[in-house]
Amino acid sequence: MNLENSIERIQSKPELVFGTIFSRSFDLFKKVWLQGLVTLLLTFATILPFYIIFYIPMIAAGITDPQALRDNELPTMVTIAMSILGPVFAIGVATFGLALNAAFLKICKQKDKEEMSKDDYFFFFRDGRLGKVFILALYTLGISLLGLLACGIGIFYVIVPLSLIPAFLAFSEELSPKEIVKASFMLGNKNWLVIFGLIFVTGIIAQLGLFLCCIGVLFTAMLSKVPTYYIYKDGVGFENEE
Repeated sequence: MNLENSIERIQSKPELVFGTIFSRSFDLFKKVWLQGLVTLLLTFATILPFYIIFYIPMIAAGITDPQALRDNELPTMVTIAMSILGPVFAIGVATFGLALNAAFLKICKQKDKEEMSKDDYFFFFRDGRLGKVFILALYTLGISLLGLLACGIGIFYVIVPLSLIPAFLAFSEELSPKEIVKASFMLGNKNWLVIFGLIFVTGIIAQLGLFLCCIGVLFTAMLSKVPTYYIYKDGVGFENEE
């Protein structure tokens, strides 16, 4: 399905319904909560090395000059090193997070369709797909930065289309990174208020796990990702089903 077909589908589909997607998301989450937990743990595991790399200069400074850290004065070289490593950290976290998020959405589709397939969390790490994810991560960071520069208000607008990028990555593999971004903005602009409401409400509910000794949030956090599957399903649709 190319970009032109995707746009035609988005334009021909009816408006998304908040209540329908909201209720179905809870029903599906009952089937994928374990896969959501695994995805979250894998995300922590894959981005941990980037955290370590980012803080290596500070750790080294603490070993060689502990007094500087106690005085909250980082050496100039440490500050420069962390400034250089900052973008590497952000791109690495965004790339691996996006790849695992898209894989989770593919698992959501399998469970929704009751397909007898294994849970492939590393689907986008193989066969050269990670390069495409890397470019999408750059787009995501760039757009987020532009949103923040717009007095911070712009981030509320771009959060909707950016949240749809994992779904187009998972289910529209024929699209290039640039086309995925265009399609995400097309669908996001058409149903902005409904999608924002779903992101906001499910995001709050997902954090309720904090009340379960804080550990419970690990089991509920991925609830906020499930509506994206139904947003794509209702807003674009799957080509092999029509």
